[in-house]
Amino acid sequence: MSHNTFNTLQQFKVGRKTAQFYSLPALGASLGVDVQRLPISIRIVLESVLRNYDGKKITEKHIKQLAGWKPRAKRNSEIPFVVARVVLQDFTGVPLLADIAAMRSVAGKMGKDPKRIEPLVPVDLVVDHSVMIDYFGSNNALNLNMKLEFQRNQERYQFMKWGMQAFDTFGVVPPGFGIVHQVNLEHLARGVHYDAANNLYYPDTLVGTDSHTTMINGIGVVGWGVGGIEAEAGMLGQPVYILTPDVVGVELKGELRGGVTATDLVLTLTELLRKNKVVGKFVEFCGPGTSSLSVTDRATIGNMSPEYGATMGFFPVDDRTIEYFQGTGRSEAEITALKSYFKAQGMYGVPNAEDINYTQLLTLDLSSVTPSLAGPKRPQDRIELGDVKATFTRLFSEQSTSGFNLPPEKLQQTFMTSAGTPLRNGDILIAAITSCTNTSNPSVLLAAGLMAKKAVQAGLTVPKHIKTSLAPGSRVVTNYLTKTGLLPYLEQLGFNVAAYGCTTCIGNAGDLTPDLNEAIIQNGLVCSAVLSGNRNFEARIHPNIKANFLASPPLVLAYALAGTVLRDLMTEPVGRGKDGDVWLGDIWPTNAEVQALMHEAMDPEAFRSNYAEIKTNPGELWNNISGVQGDVYTWPSSTYIAEPPFFEGFDMHPAPMPVVQHARALAIFGDSVTTDHISPAGSIKESSPAGEWLKAHGVMKQDFNSYGSRRGNHEIMMRGTFANVRIKNLMIPPLPDGSRYEGGETLLQPSGERLSIYDAAMRYVAQGVPTIVFAGEEYGTGSSRDWAAKGTQLLGVKAVVARSFERIHRSNLVGMGVLPLQFKGTDSTESLGITGEETYDISGIENSIRPQQDITLTIHRKDGSSQQVTMLLRIDTATEVDYYRHGGILPYVLRELLAA
Repeated sequence: MSHNTFNTLQQFKVGRKTAQFYSLPALGASLGVDVQRLPISIRIVLESVLRNYDGKKITEKHIKQLAGWKPRAKRNSEIPFVVARVVLQDFTGVPLLADIAAMRSVAGKMGKDPKRIEPLVPVDLVVDHSVMIDYFGSNNALNLNMKLEFQRNQERYQFMKWGMQAFDTFGVVPPGFGIVHQVNLEHLARGVHYDAANNLYYPDTLVGTDSHTTMINGIGVVGWGVGGIEAEAGMLGQPVYILTPDVVGVELKGELRGGVTATDLVLTLTELLRKNKVVGKFVEFCGPGTSSLSVTDRATIGNMSPEYGATMGFFPVDDRTIEYFQGTGRSEAEITALKSYFKAQGMYGVPNAEDINYTQLLTLDLSSVTPSLAGPKRPQDRIELGDVKATFTRLFSEQSTSGFNLPPEKLQQTFMTSAGTPLRNGDILIAAITSCTNTSNPSVLLAAGLMAKKAVQAGLTVPKHIKTSLAPGSRVVTNYLTKTGLLPYLEQLGFNVAAYGCTTCIGNAGDLTPDLNEAIIQNGLVCSAVLSGNRNFEARIHPNIKANFLASPPLVLAYALAGTVLRDLMTEPVGRGKDGDVWLGDIWPTNAEVQALMHEAMDPEAFRSNYAEIKTNPGELWNNISGVQGDVYTWPSSTYIAEPPFFEGFDMHPAPMPVVQHARALAIFGDSVTTDHISPAGSIKESSPAGEWLKAHGVMKQDFNSYGSRRGNHEIMMRGTFANVRIKNLMIPPLPDGSRYEGGETLLQPSGERLSIYDAAMRYVAQGVPTIVFAGEEYGTGSSRDWAAKGTQLLGVKAVVARSFERIHRSNLVGMGVLPLQFKGTDSTESLGITGEETYDISGIENSIRPQQDITLTIHRKDGSSQQVTMLLRIDTATEVDYYRHGGILPYVLRELLAA
């Protein structure tokens, strides 16, 4: 029911009718606050807090605190943010569905109505993470890859169909329609929502179980990625609690130069914003340069918020937003409501930097942006196009986090594979035009198509051993590439449409040929992948490809033609064509050539007809999937879906606070340990604990699928925790050359026996010994992967101690009842001499917990000495304290629902 707190329930005109809204200008007048000086992103969150006021979870105090937001105040108050909807992708959506199904099972066993466990907001799951590039370079690759996808994932898709009939507000976009963030941008996002019962309009807001949910910020929608466990709480009626954020304004000036793409811009911004430490902050774009950017350029920038560390990369609603809604086939009524609402709130248009009170203001001149790549191991490591060859050459022999520590004389050596293919360091073996970041942007895809046309006409070809693929984020892309006549040229160079999904960017590149794998491993080669993606962490793209570069689609194509990153595309020809050397400038399309085709990409009817088929024609493969019926799931005997163990022994009363004494170190890691390192999504190694478990349960190697596809089974996921082939546990002694061993192993204490991290963890659990993980800066960077926290908890880890945490993973650890502890000052594992041979006590939380309090870590060394170290408890809010007391978010929410 609506309310009129602070006299804010006002009327406004929507076309010819009058409707209601919660007026922020009226709130400002009531409270004596100039809300027009607040960042627009803060205002949209404030509207949600105001509208969802109930006097219990959301109080007048919350409204006043946020309305009184100050740019540089100390951040110690939390915001209860109620979202309008939730979006999921299937890798995170399936375990979320499993958790909710398990909650219903608990309710049934306790004699309660299982329907008490029901999403209270719309939930859309888009299936995009399962398809792999097994087939490529042919016109039937898409059909063959989809058939394999359904064959491998039938049990998961049956489970989704159960969810569709069991929950009233749970919908699925079937495989083959596109990537969740592009589908969200083009179809799911409504701009504003309408509550017919109260004749009330309110802005679209959401959280999603994928870190790149922030792509939706490009159309003025407030939303960000959260872990599945936090999303579950949000969809079951809990506000999403966040610490009141700083807001960093980014003033864009000027315009991009010809030949510079949105990809180049976002890589430049990622480098800039990482250096300015925006982790956990809102970033909001302003200034005249922002107005010049298309919505698809803005979406590219918003998409990579996780890579620059921000909670959001937000763009206000303006005329460009309206043009995009028109071009993507939204109804006239929706567009009128969107524009009318934001004008009524005084939030329409891109503000100038001086109009808003930001915590910090950064400025970037768009004309200074140059063509760039990022890599070879992190997205924030930008390299100007002319420096790629020199950078790779330097890193080849450099002993550093980004280096490969190999003899420089080996760089130029040529090795022959068993199939007779010459192979050298720097050679490109995967070239993928893929990912939500870029395939949502017609300007860069049309540029790639135009380049392909010019390259084919010049007589250039791509070496046959390079695995090439085109995986658009939407079927609309194929439509306009076909209408413009560019798709055949891409196909001639091997870039046939192979899938509509995330593919290579999330590690679903499929394997290389056996001769290439063999040559890489035997000769220790550093070969390369180039992709139009957003992440290039170690072993993410392919376990045997060590150098991975992010680039725009036309640059992916250019490097595929060149065949190596050791060709300087600014001073050397791309290749030799029918009339001699062909240079990058010969085949790079002009802005005018791209713009002449843009009208084909924004065809409203193409968008409407495509997305109508979600219901009218989802495809024969999907129609042939049958799910079980009923409100409570019947758990099958399956290696894909299993009842999660998080509610074993569930009781309506929380257990006593855990005591951590005589703990052991399970592992010690360095800086920038990603959620990919903690919980890999890609291929399962046959000799790994997960591989051994699958074989023991009758699964053949060729049917292993991936870790990501098996997230519905905790037995596999806990065995895959810390199983990344590139993770480096500093407890393992260095190799003879001084480099670190790579792989998920550790030393069991006190014996020093070398075991897989999983096997060691199970030994400690059996002995009743708690464990701790130590790490450096940026622990948990990357994906919103809640299994990185779930797996950590199931291994018996009671605390993670790090120099700093990335936002989502820290929240996920709390959500699973694992303590995140942060070193203070200059303290680190290195400065404290922590080797893993010690035992540890954690004290200060036995009787009570306060957000961000100091606690004590006592280190007991082998020589009998002890050292007490003060640490910061990174349980940041009072609500997180409650979650931890209950053993995590899931039992907290379940107790609340069953007690109602």
